[in-house]
Amino acid sequence: MTEPTITSLANPRLRALLALRRRRARQESGQTLVEGHEELALALAAGVRPAAVYVCEELFSPGGRAGSQDIGHQRDVLDLARERGSQVVHLSRTAFEKVAYREGPDGLLAVVGDVGMPLGSLGAGRPAFLGLLAQGLEKPGNLGAMLRTADAAGVDAVVAADPATDWGNPNVVRASKGTVFAVPVAAAPTEEVLDWVAAHDVALVVTTPQAEVLHTDVDYRGRTVVVVGGEKHGVDERMLSAAAHRVRIPMRGTVNSLNVSVAAAIVLYEAVRQRAGRG
Repeated sequence: MTEPTITSLANPRLRALLALRRRRARQESGQTLVEGHEELALALAAGVRPAAVYVCEELFSPGGRAGSQDIGHQRDVLDLARERGSQVVHLSRTAFEKVAYREGPDGLLAVVGDVGMPLGSLGAGRPAFLGLLAQGLEKPGNLGAMLRTADAAGVDAVVAADPATDWGNPNVVRASKGTVFAVPVAAAPTEEVLDWVAAHDVALVVTTPQAEVLHTDVDYRGRTVVVVGGEKHGVDERMLSAAAHRVRIPMRGTVNSLNVSVAAAIVLYEAVRQRAGRG
């Protein structure tokens, strides 16, 4: 069976793809976009079944690898999507570049289901649970960068409390290099998150420049969630009040804080160090 090819820039399917850049359209459709063979390869490795994959083989880069899961080149990723039952739609170069949201597209764009799971499904009751909680984050790039760190550090789940963006934001997917599909993620209002924390007896380690305790001076080896706050105002009083520990990262320069994704990485890897038996 010949797979369809779209060349017209007025095609309604292209308009539908462009609409998924908006949060409201993603919420209403329960779908989001994954662009790039590395990101799509990781999503497929995590068991995702794309509803459709849009392809422009003219943009395939020779020798391009499929990320840490090593699924293969662009054609191998495409073949795996076909095996999962995804519809494959070919686009002309002009049509693909119209719907691509990244610079230098590599010819693969997929429509997948909504990202994330209910907060109660994250399994925080395990004794060694390690989570990352971001309250009030505004920038998709920071959320995606934290997911990459969480995946590398073996974090069990990442929770967004009162986020200004959603997990399905294409820029979150892109910045995470597809790890949004590999790490369990959830989003909820702060009060609901704090109820979840209390129900599972999780110790919150909240980062704040005003803390007296250094991030290296607390024990992360139990059931722990590291908390970082929004780019402008940090965590709020509700989160500070719920904290088992308030910690700061030593700052020797003229600024009093780091980029939120960097701060999360520093504290998470202290937890990794302690859990490896070198605490």
